[in-house]
Amino acid sequence: MDYIKFLGTGGARIVVSKQLRASGGIWLSLKGTNIYLDPGPGALVRCTSSRPSLDPTKLDAIILSHKHLDHSSDVNVMIEAMTEGGFKKRGILFAPEDALSDDPVVLKYVRKYLKEIQILEEGKSYHVGNISFSTPLRHIHGDVQTYGLNFEASPYRLSFITDTRFFSKLLECYRGEVLIINVVRLKKSNLDHLCIDDVKRIIKEVHPKVAILTHFGMTILRAKPWKIAEEMQNELGTKVIAATDGMKFNLEGITNGEDHRLHC
Repeated sequence: MDYIKFLGTGGARIVVSKQLRASGGIWLSLKGTNIYLDPGPGALVRCTSSRPSLDPTKLDAIILSHKHLDHSSDVNVMIEAMTEGGFKKRGILFAPEDALSDDPVVLKYVRKYLKEIQILEEGKSYHVGNISFSTPLRHIHGDVQTYGLNFEASPYRLSFITDTRFFSKLLECYRGEVLIINVVRLKKSNLDHLCIDDVKRIIKEVHPKVAILTHFGMTILRAKPWKIAEEMQNELGTKVIAATDGMKFNLEGITNGEDHRLHC
């Protein structure tokens, strides 16, 4: 079964520090290839407490979209878990260059446990296991290197828009049938994060089969994400889901418009 498992749907400092929503990131299982995306605080615990549990030794790769701690704090423990404490040299880490060299978040001693480290750059393509993915665009997100992702795993195309300020190129670069969008803010602010109006504009332009909202800040939680998603779906005519902690989305059958959410 090909699926997306949300091991945390919290974003921004207050939500993460208070664990009002978990912050473990996302586990992707596509064509027999397992990838951990943005292992934030609690990633390992969320794996082991998942039902059924997720085994880090089955991971093929870890991807950091950027090095902010809510996306990367558990990268070292997940590398250790993936490599069985470093006794099995395996797995690939994909990360921006500044996550490794400029005030690095990946410790040097765990890097030698990995089979390979690949640097994410704008406009590049990568391969792991049975899938390929690309980083079409560097996002505008403070002073850290930040990249969204497009996954190709026939017959699925999956796009992930991570943290960013809105800019028009976002409308051109993420065309997956399933579109995952980090939305931290209810209303526009001077922070480099998307708000609800930004997300509506993206969905209206891209018109994916399913849009999944995640990485919620406090203003989104107060407004009730599931209500926001329902209103957005009614307005735009596109299936919109507000992810919840532990939500498993089965990719098989998305072409017929079925709702493939399972809560585990």
